[in-house]
Amino acid sequence: MDIIEITEESLDGEKHLEIVRRVTQPNTGATSIFMGTTRDFFEDKKVIKLEYEAYESMAKKELKKICEQAREKYAVEKIAVLHRLGEVPVCETSVLIVISAPHRNAAIDATKFVIDTLKATVPIWKKEIYEDGSCNWKENKECSWTGKD
Repeated sequence: MDIIEITEESLDGEKHLEIVRRVTQPNTGATSIFMGTTRDFFEDKKVIKLEYEAYESMAKKELKKICEQAREKYAVEKIAVLHRLGEVPVCETSVLIVISAPHRNAAIDATKFVIDTLKATVPIWKKEIYEDGSCNWKENKECSWTGKD
């Protein structure tokens, strides 16, 4: 069974270790981990934090679909996708994806597929908050509803 969570809790530290333990299985030779973290600069502005909002029920449905698609494409065992909402300071994790598989290529390829598809289809939005007090809602270039290539 897949682990899908949208939470305002930290995804770092003990939570991160718990998820890795739950996904790693005796029959798997690889566990791929992707952590999307808040960086401190975007272009010429100093970022102090991100703020995330989501249409939670739809986001969970989309994440479940993405996990199903990953299973159809890759030989994987367990998948965990967790996304944080609310304020996420610099260096903290916004999204955590953990996938186990018998072989590393499947785990790595599935992880890339999940994060790319998440950014393109899941209704989660982020706002960058800058040191000068300004802010900007960010649009994922991968997002399917923007109409951009």
